[in-house]
Amino acid sequence: MNKLRLLVFTLLSFTFAGLFSVQVSAANAFDHSQWDTLLKEHVLPLNGGQASQVDYQGFADDKAQLDRYLADLSQVDNADFDNWSKDEQLAFLINAYNAWTVDLILTKWPDLDSIKDLGSFFRSPWSQSFIPLLGETRSLDDIEHTLIRGSDHYQDPRIHFAVNCASIGCPSLRNEAYTGKRLDTQLDEQTRLFLQDRSRNRIDGGKLWLSSIFKWYREDFEKGWQGYSSLEQFLVDHAMDLSLTSEEIQKLKDKDMTIRFLDYDWALNKI
Repeated sequence: MNKLRLLVFTLLSFTFAGLFSVQVSAANAFDHSQWDTLLKEHVLPLNGGQASQVDYQGFADDKAQLDRYLADLSQVDNADFDNWSKDEQLAFLINAYNAWTVDLILTKWPDLDSIKDLGSFFRSPWSQSFIPLLGETRSLDDIEHTLIRGSDHYQDPRIHFAVNCASIGCPSLRNEAYTGKRLDTQLDEQTRLFLQDRSRNRIDGGKLWLSSIFKWYREDFEKGWQGYSSLEQFLVDHAMDLSLTSEEIQKLKDKDMTIRFLDYDWALNKI
């Protein structure tokens, strides 16, 4: 009888421990609701979300709320961050990049036409260290190229359709915050919407014209992330979004399709 009681107690202990672990994990997920509210109020989706315009004056009017969200991001330490799931971490980093990009624009708003106006001959706006995040003062480049891409931890080329550089040529700034629970769905939708935008990706004159994003970050579509070993393989997988014919798909498979890259529009994505 004592052995039976011990067995039952042990099983119940593991069960409650498991439930407690799940509850703690859920409780520790970062709350992006402040950022979500700001995005819903100040980002206007265009063409069903293929592009978007940002009401930077609206963000300026709600700067106190934006500052509170940024302060909350800065309070997260490495120990807490490391305990999150990969999806929670990646959602956090994407939101951080996008929120601090808006904050950077507001430092000179409304007296700028492009994020590039915030740089200089010696330093781009993306290399400026002004972001207190995870124990260091970082730049936007640090978030994107070191924490997201350079860590080789997330291995997802779809991030290029989620981080937003405040320019018309960029993938749209989504009008909701990224969350760990919905990240895969959100990234998939962002990818499809970007590829469906014929101002950025299209067949013209028998050639496939793509956004310069695919030129700058081609390596991320060719090193096995999400199973893609070539850009052509990624494009074939999204042939429907690109409205490719069966002949064009075969040319991509045979790597016989001429690929060219469109000029990037660095004008501010403002309303």
